[in-house]
Amino acid sequence: MAADSTLLLSLVEEFVSGLQDSKAKDAAKGVKDGQFTVLQLVEALGLSLTSSQAPTRARGVQLLSEVLKECYGELTEREVEVLIAFYENRLKDHYVITPPVLQGLKALTKCTTLPPGSAVSMLRSLFQDVHVQSLMLTERACVYSMLINLMETREAELKGLGADFVFGFVQSMDGERDPRNLLLAFRIAKNIIDRGYDLGKFTEELFEVTSCYFPIDFTPPPNDPHGITKDELIQELRGVLTGTPKFAEFLLPLIIEKLDSDVPSAKLDSLHTLTACVSQYEHKDLAEFLEGLWTSLRREVCLDCQHHLCEPDLKLVWPSAKLLQAACCASNRASHIVAAAVMPSLIEQYNSRTQCSHRRTLLEVVQRFVQSVRTSQPSVSDESVLSAFRDALCSIVFSALSESNSSLQITATSVLISLAQQTGLLLNSDIELAVDHLTRLLLTEEDDRVSAAVVECAGALAELHPAAFITKLIPRLKKEMFSEPMAQDHTEPSQQHSHHAMRQRCLSALAAVSKQASVVQESTPVLLEVLSSAHTGGVSFSVDEVVLACRSLQRIAEQVEDTEETGQCFHSVIIPRLLSLALQAALQGDSSPGVGSPLVEAAVLSAMVPVISSSCSRLQPTLAAQTASRAVSLFLDGDVSFLPDNSFPSHIQLLKKQQKDSWSQSQMVCLLMGCVCSLPRSVEVPQIDQLLSELEEMSCSCSHQLSYTSAAKCFAGLVNKSPQGDSLDSLIQRTMKRVCSELDSASSSVRIQAFTLMIWVAKALLLRYHPLFTTLTDKLFSLLDDTDLGPMAADGFSLLMSDFTDVLNRSCHADVRIMYRQRFFSENSAKLVEGFNAATQDKKPNYLKALSNIVNKLPKQVQVTELPALLSLLLEALTCPDEGVQLSTLSCLEPVLINPPAALVQQLEALVNRLIPLICSPAMNVRIASLRCIHALSHFPVHEVLPFRARVLRALAKPLDDKKRLVRSEAVLARGEWFLLGSPGGR
Repeated sequence: MAADSTLLLSLVEEFVSGLQDSKAKDAAKGVKDGQFTVLQLVEALGLSLTSSQAPTRARGVQLLSEVLKECYGELTEREVEVLIAFYENRLKDHYVITPPVLQGLKALTKCTTLPPGSAVSMLRSLFQDVHVQSLMLTERACVYSMLINLMETREAELKGLGADFVFGFVQSMDGERDPRNLLLAFRIAKNIIDRGYDLGKFTEELFEVTSCYFPIDFTPPPNDPHGITKDELIQELRGVLTGTPKFAEFLLPLIIEKLDSDVPSAKLDSLHTLTACVSQYEHKDLAEFLEGLWTSLRREVCLDCQHHLCEPDLKLVWPSAKLLQAACCASNRASHIVAAAVMPSLIEQYNSRTQCSHRRTLLEVVQRFVQSVRTSQPSVSDESVLSAFRDALCSIVFSALSESNSSLQITATSVLISLAQQTGLLLNSDIELAVDHLTRLLLTEEDDRVSAAVVECAGALAELHPAAFITKLIPRLKKEMFSEPMAQDHTEPSQQHSHHAMRQRCLSALAAVSKQASVVQESTPVLLEVLSSAHTGGVSFSVDEVVLACRSLQRIAEQVEDTEETGQCFHSVIIPRLLSLALQAALQGDSSPGVGSPLVEAAVLSAMVPVISSSCSRLQPTLAAQTASRAVSLFLDGDVSFLPDNSFPSHIQLLKKQQKDSWSQSQMVCLLMGCVCSLPRSVEVPQIDQLLSELEEMSCSCSHQLSYTSAAKCFAGLVNKSPQGDSLDSLIQRTMKRVCSELDSASSSVRIQAFTLMIWVAKALLLRYHPLFTTLTDKLFSLLDDTDLGPMAADGFSLLMSDFTDVLNRSCHADVRIMYRQRFFSENSAKLVEGFNAATQDKKPNYLKALSNIVNKLPKQVQVTELPALLSLLLEALTCPDEGVQLSTLSCLEPVLINPPAALVQQLEALVNRLIPLICSPAMNVRIASLRCIHALSHFPVHEVLPFRARVLRALAKPLDDKKRLVRSEAVLARGEWFLLGSPGGR
């Protein structure tokens, strides 16, 4: 102890008399290490603290304060109490001693052992004995920091001071000029207001001491190291001034005064502050000042804005228009006044202008006003504000639609939508003329942007005015779609392409307009006729066009209003028609192999599936049950009685094994999946046991990929919805026994089929948390070591974790439990790690790919949490030659690198070593993803990444000349960030 005492006295002497500031850190270390206590340090400082020389006393207090800054967390309540008493007494000492005293008190305000009542005691001494604004900048900041600390930890005590606390703060802040300290002071004032401190009779004083800075006039100096901006100060001050209605009587006159200023920035700040006030204040707070506010605002809005709308170059047209539109939205009366003043001028301007860019700008302004008027109209029964301008508005819209300028046409479609949404504004003749213009553009306009805008406009108008589209647009589109292009020998390729593009636009438009049941009744027969003509060859339609027709039917099924009428249409007409056409094509394919219908193509059948599943998922229970019965009887019994054009043979067996190499009929099982797997779980599927048996047989014996895959998915979809019980368990066990026997036989010819069935059943059970899922999981893990099926098993983990649109999703009423991905990961990640460690070198890539597929599908929050434990494996995955593994792993890492956990920063060198080779990968997507990860690395702590700067910059030189533009763009962004590391103005 004597040695420690000698050391302490030596440190004190060297700091106080020898002016060696570094000894303060040694003293703090001694306290932290337990060599001596803070009170022992005070005793050792005795001679210094009682010296007759003020500088000596100041050095003594400074040493104590420096130690407290490092050791405040280790003080006892008794020690804190003694130190506070000492410091409060020192505030009365010579002014030279005040700065270190304040530093010590600031450290004590952070103590968790602060005795009750000490916060009030400190502040009373501070407010009484210190004139804050006579202090230097750093000491003033120290005072503000003390207040902030105590407000966070001793709020109740400070509120006990009542209005005295507010008065003390006002005195401390009064006259502050430094922007750094102003930010602190504004935050204290905002806390006083937001946390309900008693302002008492000092409300006006608090307002005055803060409002004297309004509006903020601050320009940060060049290369400002503190980074304080004018906007920061504005936002903090605005939060204070608008924080309480008690300031209304002082603030609103100030705003009115500043609105009359000639300084634009003052006006702008005043308007923003007024906006913030209005959202906080009640009418009684504003009532007295409304007239003055309106006078100032009216002068700004009305006098200047209308003038700017007529300027030749239209430079200020948008700011002016926005102001007038805001006024227009205020009320129905305001919209009448503004529209009457503005609309004639805009219409006249449009008609007098010749430049398309000017016309487009004016048309956009018109649209905004139309939308503003709609917002302010109180009742649909009231006459529209725009009724007086209907003829002129329709004239300029139809004129713009007739122009050749694409931007003008697109804007005109938007205005037309807005006009149509004004109840009762457009007449039937206006709608019919609009339909004529839209039809013409659909048939002739080849610009993709224009056609997309026209399709959107047609959809919006058809929902409001279906009759004109039924009588005019649909018949015209049908006529043009079914017209054949000129003879192929004489038709230029460009003409054929143009005809194909026109058909695509028409098919998209038919879907867009079909939102009302009455339109669906007319549009769906046209789309079905496209499929029929493609099958019979009556009119030549390509496979792409047939697929697009199916997608249009799907869109209609998804968007049409769910009524009994539309349900009956899909149940009685569309689904039977699709099944009939597909069956005719399949039978024709078997009987005439050389004659191919487009309807046997996998792309077409796959496009039919979502049409059927979307419509079945929305059917009413009765119709859903009938649909299920019909579909099952067709596929199990060959019952074709409900199909139109019923000329089918009587021996149809769609689920039985077909003749060798015949797959036309078996692949129709995908349509069965669409029917029965999308029905609500309450609908009972008839003959379910026989159906499951036939599907299992097809899954395990058919050699056609679409057929056995669809059968497996259909089997899984039914298993997912089956009731829990012994029947389901025995079905799963029986299926697994067969699947495992095929998988375990290396010579089996149907191993791939068996694996496909297993993985889809596994997904069905995973989604519903079925206990037997672990049996399938264990089998899947064992297959990662299989020579033939290992890569496929690794891809199977992606299937387990992914969503699919055709089956096993919530829209198909599947049994999907929440957080199933997280559960699967938590239960199986350890198995993957163990398997990887035990696997031979040639099988390790399978485990890496499986892990990458799982982690890539997890929510980002889970990835961040779990990644440190798996980081070594993911880094190993980056060296795997499989590009799919690389891309999946990079996709996992990129979002985590943005806010990296500590474990990732520690692996920085390994990350750099593995990412740099990937920026030269043959796969473009891998190059892009690796460049994004390298870009993210530049945001790691500077001292961590700076040693790699030169190496990374050299590596990034090559992708700057990559042949792909997207790669070059990512390389430029990454190299720019790395180049700025450690540079002036950089990080």
